[in-house]
Amino acid sequence: MKILLVSDTHKKNENYFIVVKKVKPDMVIHCGDGEGSEYALTQAADCPVEIVLGNNDFFSDLPRERVLELEGYRVWVTHGHNYYVYMGRETIKREAVARGMDIVCFGHTHRPVVDVDHSVTAVNPGSLSYPRQDGKRPSYIIMELARGNEAQFNICYL
Repeated sequence: MKILLVSDTHKKNENYFIVVKKVKPDMVIHCGDGEGSEYALTQAADCPVEIVLGNNDFFSDLPRERVLELEGYRVWVTHGHNYYVYMGRETIKREAVARGMDIVCFGHTHRPVVDVDHSVTAVNPGSLSYPRQDGKRPSYIIMELARGNEAQFNICYL
């Protein structure tokens, strides 16, 4: 299963539209801060789309978090701002382990990361609209899951 992970598009969706057509994913997971673009983000994808609430998604009824069962993996999706991700990944990883998750997907920092260790994998796709890492290239992650196989994560840039 090929999953497109994105976050922090902040209503600037042009790059998302390009990426979803290019990648042709089986599912899209948006880790929050779409700022009211849920309909456009969902309509652009020819697959299921899961979107969670970000700290800038005012007046939205999006879920704050989601737990997904995908190809034998327990995947927790949250924006991350409630878990102090700007201070590091330790708190969110500890919470993911306590909840029995295999993978936690989050955003908020606008910096891509794949943090794999023996207890949990933490992934942040960065931002397609307002990247903050060195080089400031719009980023996303392709997560490939197959039952019985090791999960694969690739940070991609536009």
